[in-house]
Parts: sequence; structure tokens; C-alpha cells
Amino acid sequence: MKLPTINEVPLRGKRVLLRLDTDLPVEGGKIVDEYRLKAGLPTLNFLQEQKAEIIILGHRGHKEENKKDLSLKPIADALSELVNHEIPVIDEWLDGGFEDRKIVMLENLRLNKNEQENNPKFAKKLAQLGEVYINESFADSHREHASIVGLPRLLPHAAGFHLIEEVVHLGRVLNNPVRPVVIIVGGAKEEKAQYIPAFENSADWILVGGLLPRVVSSSSKVKVAQLTPSGRDITEESAKEFAAVARSAGTIAWNGPMGEYEKEEYRAGTETVARALSKSNAYKVVGGGDTVAALTTLKILSTIEWVSTGGGAMLEFLANGDLPGLKALRN
Repeated sequence: MKLPTINEVPLRGKRVLLRLDTDLPVEGGKIVDEYRLKAGLPTLNFLQEQKAEIIILGHRGHKEENKKDLSLKPIADALSELVNHEIPVIDEWLDGGFEDRKIVMLENLRLNKNEQENNPKFAKKLAQLGEVYINESFADSHREHASIVGLPRLLPHAAGFHLIEEVVHLGRVLNNPVRPVVIIVGGAKEEKAQYIPAFENSADWILVGGLLPRVVSSSSKVKVAQLTPSGRDITEESAKEFAAVARSAGTIAWNGPMGEYEKEEYRAGTETVARALSKSNAYKVVGGGDTVAALTTLKILSTIEWVSTGGGAMLEFLANGDLPGLKALRN
């Protein structure tokens, strides 16, 4: 998949709208995990080298909730420390201008319902703030929102460094992969089940754990785990079966833990499968916040070839081989 790169658009001295992944877990006003934020640093640094004025776009949350609770200020504060440069959050950003600074962050886009509705007038107002658009938010590129698919229609545009890496690494699961290809799906979100039929087109095995066994049935390619009596983990027998499949795989993609790994008593299924992955010679990619957190807890993350910033975006890409945000960049 050929995406326009930031080397192919004029950037020097331009005002750039940079879409970052800012939907990060915050506790006590501080970011819990900066991995997704750090993924955008190479692109941000490159734009600074080009003497560009950078306007960061992002969101937190999914609904029009209390603005104070969903402010991007904790994100801007963390990013300021990473780049050693104060990044103010501009609040009433559609009602006026802002000071001439090198980097600013617009307040949570999803506080305006027009963002999720991809309202053309809203996208045009955003576009008027900049001269070039860069998408560096793979995790949001499965959303048909104004800042993802609306802006590329209105401005010269390109993909950020990390977004391109995501497409390359996840593409290895779909394009001439080393077989057998194993996709492991777990977690608590039952909507993940919708992707399983599409996975059967590319994978040799789909292993299903977490809460999904309640809504998914086994088939010739789909192995559905048995749950423990509590329903909060997969059984030891299922975990061992999954581990055996993982050890024999040539390519593995994993999204979603096998149980409530946060509690030690329900961690066994996730740990058994994770240990098998760590010893496998397969090409391994993982994604989703809970999966990354689980492998971090188990000190296994360093054995994974690619850690995606996307959860739902990763699953949709593996199911369809494309995303609305990627199509918008190509078109």
C-alpha cells in the first residue's frame, strides 16, 4: 500500500495540522502510558526541523461529556516534557485565533459533535487553520471523522512516519506471510466478534478467548476457548491448546487478553499463551491497550516484533486490509 509521505509535501515554514493519537489513559491528571504519544515523536521532531508551525489535533473519550474531565491538557503537559517545549491547549479554538507559537494543541475535537459526524463545514473550519495535514494517528484511522477523512480532501496531506510503519508491519500478516498464520482475539469487547469471519480469509487459525467465547462458535479454523467457572479466564486446557498452536505458528497477531489479567487469580490463561509467544520463532504483532499492558506486566513485550498503537484499528486493518483514514490519504 503506497501512502504519501511527509517527504513528498512542502513543509518548511508551513503551518501543519498534525493529527496525533491523544486518547490516552489519565489518572490523577497524569498519563498512565505514554507509548502511543511517543510513537508520534519522530514526525513531530521532523516538522520542527522543517521550521513548521504545528497545530496538534486529537481527542479523548467518545461522547460529549464534561469538558473539564476530557481536556487534552494532561496530554499536552506530557508531550511538552517529551519535546522540552511548552505546548499550550487552545480552548475556544474555533472562535478566534491563537498566539503565534511554534506548537499548540487544539482542545478535544470530540467535544464538538461535528467531528464524529464528519461535518463538511467543521472540516473546512479546521482546514482554514493550516496549510498541510499530516495523519500520525493509526489508532483513529478506522474512524470516518472530520480530522481523519475530512481534512485530507481539503489540504495537501501525508502519512506520518509511525503510521507508515504500522501499515508495513501489519501488512506482513496479510501479504505473503510465513504460515501458519494465527490470529488471537480476546478481551471484553464482544464487538470484536464481527471481524472473525474476515480473519478466516487470511488466517490458518483464529484463537478466541476473553469474553468472546460467549458469542463465538468454533469452526474449521476457529478455536474457541472454554471458560473457567468464574467466566473470568480461559481454562488451563484451552490455554495449553492455544500455546501449542502459537508455538507452531509462522506469523501471529494478538489483540485482547485471555482473561482479567489485572487480577493475578485470572492471569493464568493470558500468561500461558504469552509465554508460548515469547518462545515462538514466528513474526509477532500485538495491539490493544490491555494486551500491551498484560505483556508489559509479564515482561514479555520486548520479544514482540511489532507493537501496534491500534486496538480496533489493528483488527479492522487485519480484517479488511485497509482503513478509511488510509483511503483518504491515498485519494
